[in-house]
This record gives sequence, C-alpha cells and structure tokens, in this order.
Amino acid sequence: MSLISTAMAAGPGAASGSQGASGLSTILILVVFFAVFYFLMIRPQQKKAKDHRNMISSVSKGDEIITSGGLLAVVTNVADDYLTVQLAEGVEVKLQKQAISLCLPKGTVKSI
Repeated sequence: MSLISTAMAAGPGAASGSQGASGLSTILILVVFFAVFYFLMIRPQQKKAKDHRNMISSVSKGDEIITSGGLLAVVTNVADDYLTVQLAEGVEVKLQKQAISLCLPKGTVKSI
C-alpha cells in the first residue's frame, strides 16, 4: 500500500519532467525521418533531373538518341526547344527536346 501512496503523491510533478523528454524525442524522430526521406527520395531525383537537363543541353547535330516513346533517331537539326530527327532514310520528324530519354554512342543506329 505504501507504493501506491508514494506514486499518487509524486504524480503531477513527475509527469511534467517526462513529458519534456517525450516532446524532444518526437521532434528528433521527425528530423531523422525527414533526413532519411531527403537522402533516399528527394536528392536522387534532383540529381537525375540535373543530369537530364545537362544531356538535353549538350545534344548536337549527328547525335543518336532514343526518345521517350522508344524511337531510335539521328539528330539532323537543333533549335531552341525542338529537334529535327531522322527516323529512317527520308523520314524526318520534329521533337521537343524534353522527349529525349537517352543519348547513344555514335554508330549505334547503323549497327542495329
């Protein structure tokens, strides 16, 4: 019975001290969660987008590309936002630069 009396007497004072530590641990868990989310999701996506922008800006005449639709083409003309690509002999199409998904090494089109 003496343990119950002691616990009842120390109730309100002891609760406020443990509540502060609980709030701090909750904030710490949120910070750690955000850090993991940033390094596993946001940062790699930003790096991929930056690499894609660099690839698009470096495309020039004669480069071989694959479009987002899966077409294999050779770049024949480069404008600000559009490319003219040759899909086959005598077949040229205009594409937006954003439609490029991959630049291929020279000679890939002829080897396929």
